[in-house]
Amino acid sequence: MATLIINVSDLESVKARLDAAFLGEPQGCAYSFNSEESLLSMLTPNRWAIVKALLGSGPLGVRELARRVGRDVKGVHTDTQRMVLCGLIDKTDDGKLLLPYDEVRVDLHCQAAA
Repeated sequence: MATLIINVSDLESVKARLDAAFLGEPQGCAYSFNSEESLLSMLTPNRWAIVKALLGSGPLGVRELARRVGRDVKGVHTDTQRMVLCGLIDKTDDGKLLLPYDEVRVDLHCQAAA
């Protein structure tokens, strides 16, 4: 099962994972945001519904995706374009949308200040 981990990481952590990957160490699939605010700004409830609808579905057109999430085509098109531009979802050569994973996990946590 292919799992995408969405998390918040600083640039140094991302670079360290990239260096390890170049050395042949498996890193898994991850998409990192630089802040909690940017993650939450991108993954609105409507966009999260799009992510869930795309999981395991194979490539979908915007109209079919809008039908599955119960929204208008224009709104889904706007949201998916934003997610494609940032690299969170893929767009096929024929214009369909794809999230090639079976599972998505969001790693977002906080702790009390010391």
